[in-house]
Amino acid sequence: MQSPLLKAGPSPVKTPWWRGLLGTSGPLIGLILLFGVMSVATDSFLSVRNLLNVLDQMTVLGILAIGMTLVIVIGGIDLSVGAVLALSMMVMGWLANTHGWPFPLAILAALVVGGLCGLISGLLVTRLKLPAFIATLALLSVARGLANIITNGEQIVGYPEWFTNLAIVRHLGFLSATVALLILLALATAAFLRYRASGRSLYAIGGSPEVARLAGISVRRVSTWVYVASGVLAGLAGVVLAARLDSSQPSAGTGYELDAIAAVVIGGASLAGGVGSVGGTIIGVFIIGILRNGLNLIGVSPFIQQIIIGVVIAIAVSIDTLRRRER
Repeated sequence: MQSPLLKAGPSPVKTPWWRGLLGTSGPLIGLILLFGVMSVATDSFLSVRNLLNVLDQMTVLGILAIGMTLVIVIGGIDLSVGAVLALSMMVMGWLANTHGWPFPLAILAALVVGGLCGLISGLLVTRLKLPAFIATLALLSVARGLANIITNGEQIVGYPEWFTNLAIVRHLGFLSATVALLILLALATAAFLRYRASGRSLYAIGGSPEVARLAGISVRRVSTWVYVASGVLAGLAGVVLAARLDSSQPSAGTGYELDAIAAVVIGGASLAGGVGSVGGTIIGVFIIGILRNGLNLIGVSPFIQQIIIGVVIAIAVSIDTLRRRER
């Protein structure tokens, strides 16, 4: 007689190995393959100078993408980060160069402006119940307009040498202060999401806001602070970009929000919320940075580059859709 335990239900369906690979190591494997392809495609890619250039170029995007990771984990989206970056850097330059504020105080003001922009987005989403897409799209327009109004669309140039050296001087032969800042931010945010209860609550909110609320999590308050954090990081990215360019430009950051979202999604996060990691996001940032750099070295037209980046994003979102269907 057959045991009842054997009749309890059908045997579990095994997930194909390649789908499991896409969910865990896919972005890293993609980065390794991309690195190999670019190394073969152009001799100058592997030069120390070019690799350091890639590292510098990805710093601003990396800082923005860390903030975007937090937003996407809770199931939100922030389309305003590029415009907030521009507004913050313009405020910093305007206060320092036009009004004579001490430069460290002007930097602090830039971060405060970024945080206020994030607070507005958070309140629009959590209090007025606007869709995050609409709320942050509206703030994008407002912030970009304010960035141009401050100096009537003109750039601000001429910053202290110690400030620009943050992005130029390399310690140990390769590590600038701005790159070190990105590394510290990534490690701190990853530790927050993994080891702090408040960090793990972001995944609960992204998985199901109602279940998170019933579990005692203040969904409104936490979600608002996530948008504030994204705004502060956008302001910090503006400061870093100003150090790299030795100027503040109202048009800076255009399109950065899309690259930040792409980096997070390519790194394995789900646009539906509840899934994502800082490590994956940094891999996504590297993929975009190496892809753009390699295509430039090969001589691919910027218009073709846009098409290629779009295809990569579409593939990443398709993989996310497959993963969610499996779950």
